[in-house]
Amino acid sequence: MNRFLFCILSFVCTLFVSSATRAQALIAEEVSIQRQMEAVEAVALRNMLLNEVNSVPSAHMYPEWKNSKVHFNHSLPDSFRIDLRGFVMPTTNTKITDKFGYRPRRKRVHNGLDIKVNRGDTIYAAFDGKVRITAYQRRGYGHYVVVRHHNGIETLYAHLSKKLVVENENVKAGTPIGIGGNTGRSSGPHLHFETLLLGKCLDPALMFDFKNQDVTGDFYLYRRPGSKYIENGVVKIAGPEKKYHKVKQGETIGKIARKYGVEQEMIFKLNKLNSRSIIRPGQTLRYQ
Repeated sequence: MNRFLFCILSFVCTLFVSSATRAQALIAEEVSIQRQMEAVEAVALRNMLLNEVNSVPSAHMYPEWKNSKVHFNHSLPDSFRIDLRGFVMPTTNTKITDKFGYRPRRKRVHNGLDIKVNRGDTIYAAFDGKVRITAYQRRGYGHYVVVRHHNGIETLYAHLSKKLVVENENVKAGTPIGIGGNTGRSSGPHLHFETLLLGKCLDPALMFDFKNQDVTGDFYLYRRPGSKYIENGVVKIAGPEKKYHKVKQGETIGKIARKYGVEQEMIFKLNKLNSRSIIRPGQTLRYQ
């Protein structure tokens, strides 16, 4: 009898151990499946976020995505740091034929830089981003492309002979986006290049050094004119962007003032000069 009970107890224990082992195996399998599901969900979430970023660059900054107007009015932050790393120069050409700013002879503002290019030269996207506009203006930009970048700015490339991208296409820095030309309001083959922040044109020379085929630094800090900021513990007010002119042979302060649409007295004040001061070729003068 005792032996019979012992056999029964042994059988029950064996069943219990076997059941426990199977239960542990099932739990382990369930944990493994759960981890795999979490990994899949993490990858899916990451891909979803990447797709969202790639779908509309700088979506958190810009109010909307439209394939229409180049320039628009939108409030600017007091300051914004633009990441210039990972750039590619839009063209390998280095000669600037027209600068950013007011053109007295044409009585209008030039919103970008003009860089001498030849017909057939390849034009490249400056940063990673997404093409917002590809269009044609017979009396303006000619064939042109606007790209919105992940670093918050937009770049415009105008007077192209041909566009190589389409609207809503994702591009990388260095992607060929057009061919140099002379379309639109243009007196000769060149690239009109603009840099914009929330619809406002900034001087491309603040970020791009075409002569040396480089950017001006890893970052460019934009400060809205009139905004307050603290530097070395001192509260300061951001003034207008500083602009300079390199004196050429035969130029006078009066001629320089007329060129940029400013008063001579402003040039005197900014450079600590007076009406009797002598300027020489090669000298750099601040005019704004």
